[in-house]
Amino acid sequence: MHWRTLLLVAIASFAMGLNGNRIYAEEQNDPALIKSMADAKVTLQQGLTAAAQEGKPISAKFELENGKLQLSVYTAKAGKFSEVIVDHVTGKVAKTEAITEGEDLTAAKSQSAAMEKVKSNLKAAVDKSAAQSAGSRAVSVIPSVKDGHPVASVTLITGQQFKSVEQPLQ
Repeated sequence: MHWRTLLLVAIASFAMGLNGNRIYAEEQNDPALIKSMADAKVTLQQGLTAAAQEGKPISAKFELENGKLQLSVYTAKAGKFSEVIVDHVTGKVAKTEAITEGEDLTAAKSQSAAMEKVKSNLKAAVDKSAAQSAGSRAVSVIPSVKDGHPVASVTLITGQQFKSVEQPLQ
């Protein structure tokens, strides 16, 4: 590949990260996350359902936090945002923290804006993506607006491989 092409790819990837449409690096490159997913007894969809008691889910992901697997769901309620941690073994809400600043707030605002006029929910997008990829498991779902239309970027894991699928949000 020509160095200019590589530079353009790097710039485009960085720009996507700025507007909240990125696929998290740990999902694509971290063997520890792949290994840790075996410990998750609940699905991303179950996490979205559990977190809904704290507000409307606007994104969700399995991630490693300090080397430990956690299921993080961002929610919106009455103009405020929260990060809801769902226990990946029991499926119960473990804790809820307000999102009030920084990159998390920027991401939550962007995700909430993408979900603003959507009648369906993220769980439906994840269910559809998982059904289309037999034997896979959802790792994350992040909404965004592309070409003026809301979409959900769903990251799936099959065996040791990640793949991203976009589902239109209705």
